[in-house]
Amino acid sequence: MSARRLFLAGLVLALALAPLVLPPQFVTALTYIGLNGLVCIGLVLLTGVAGMTSFGQAAFCGVAAYATALLTVGQGWSPLASLPVSVAATALVALALGALTVRLAGHYLVLGTLAWGMAVFFLFGNLPGLGGFNGITGLPAIAIGGVAFTDPRLVHVLVWAAVALAMAMASNLLDSRVGRAMRSLPAEIMAESLGVPTARLRVAVFCIAAILAAVAGWLQAHYVRVVNPSPFGVNASVDYLFMVVIGGTGQLGGALLGSAVFEAIRTALRDVLPHLFGRSGSYEMAAFGILVVLLLNTTGGGMMPYLSRILPKPAPVRAPGSAGPLPRRERAQPGQALLEVRGAVKRFGGLVAVNEVSFEIRTGEILGLIGPNGAGKSTLFDLLTGVQPATAGEIRLEGRRIDGASPRAIAGAGVARTFQHVLLRPEMSVLENAALGAHGRGEAGILRSALRLDRAEEARILFEAQRQLDRVGLGEFAAQAAGHLALGQQRILEIARALASDPKLLLLDEPAAGLRHHEKARLSALLRELRDEGVTILLVEHDMDFVMNLVDRLVVVDFGTKIAEGTPASVRGDPRVIEAYLGGAEA
Repeated sequence: MSARRLFLAGLVLALALAPLVLPPQFVTALTYIGLNGLVCIGLVLLTGVAGMTSFGQAAFCGVAAYATALLTVGQGWSPLASLPVSVAATALVALALGALTVRLAGHYLVLGTLAWGMAVFFLFGNLPGLGGFNGITGLPAIAIGGVAFTDPRLVHVLVWAAVALAMAMASNLLDSRVGRAMRSLPAEIMAESLGVPTARLRVAVFCIAAILAAVAGWLQAHYVRVVNPSPFGVNASVDYLFMVVIGGTGQLGGALLGSAVFEAIRTALRDVLPHLFGRSGSYEMAAFGILVVLLLNTTGGGMMPYLSRILPKPAPVRAPGSAGPLPRRERAQPGQALLEVRGAVKRFGGLVAVNEVSFEIRTGEILGLIGPNGAGKSTLFDLLTGVQPATAGEIRLEGRRIDGASPRAIAGAGVARTFQHVLLRPEMSVLENAALGAHGRGEAGILRSALRLDRAEEARILFEAQRQLDRVGLGEFAAQAAGHLALGQQRILEIARALASDPKLLLLDEPAAGLRHHEKARLSALLRELRDEGVTILLVEHDMDFVMNLVDRLVVVDFGTKIAEGTPASVRGDPRVIEAYLGGAEA
């Protein structure tokens, strides 16, 4: 057994034995740490992984708590029977609110969650049948197999069993195709260009976080046996956010560490400060605020990264030695028109960035797109990949119009790209970044991934990612964080990621930038090899030696207008190209 598994087993054993050796007040504190930790696990997924901030998680706890109160007290249901209904009700509320909220960005998202968090809190206090701000009392204790969980020590075990299950499922989810897609969400353009359904996945993560909060709300309701609005207001949501920020939003362990530190500091201040001031009061809130600010200034990314230095490290994600093949795309016959651009226009107000550009790419060729800085090359790339909609004109892939299609739809049709400014997930390993490219070649969803039923597909994806890394010369760096690579290596990693999607058309935006001479020679050989395999390539590049010795044909643009098209030899001698791009060097 690895050191990490031994550590986790020891931690689980310590939590299980805690009620037998600790005083009741400590058992209660641990129970609340577990309840808060459940909510915070969801917040780590929502905020630290998917990049969304919510001030409404306490409201989701409240929806489940009130649902189970109405069913058990009002309808005579057992607590266990009310659990799926309470969770389902919370998920439906989250689905409705998420569909409206997650499309917002930045501070608008924060304000949106704050607004509905406040609204739900006041609904709890004012809707008829919910007992007003006094709430609903007399909830029954949870009973399983004839055992009633009235003893706080039994409740402690139940809560931490739920936490362990949530941690395991969340860890499984992150270690999967869906988890990599979730981690790509903060870079939305990149994610969409890899075939990730970002809008749908954001709502799904929002609902997962709400479901974890619902389980916490259901447990708390039957633990304290009373439900009223006070624990489910915006203040509680702010506390949850404090917890994950203190613990660290980037790791699941930060959810539990932050909850424990938060509870310990708050309890200590609540006990100590009244003695210091000689009278009771809410001094702990002011002191707690100051301590949190100091803690955030000293820890930056939370406490978990510091603790991780002394804890056993998880094994890096590695590809299997062999695996079955992933689905492959059908290739068109060489020489057929694959991409046709007809009179493409892109205007930004009064600025014409692309002006009636037309050209085509045939299957199995390498076409270079060149021109001076600001000529409109990257804008044209954005039109071809759906990042920007064309103002006029047509773009067809295998005869079907793709202008106006989303980046995800175009990626699904077999178009892969790299970016002028490298877009990777720097905290993810090189292998995981490459595996992102194969997202569209897998099918496993959230539930299969969380239950770890996706292992066969995951092995195929990782094997394909490693194969492409070996192909581009980055295989030895597979376990390293992508952010630690040199810029030139990051560009090559983008190519490996694109190749993992099994593209029909590969769009490369300045792939040789930052590469040394021998690396350029190796890249050139790789691109020729891909062409021979039937992959069609369109590249933008400023290195004229690299381009002229590689491509079959060239398209030259200047000020958004095509000024030349032909073989490298014919373009090299074109007077318009010499004047616009090559200058006197070719005169």
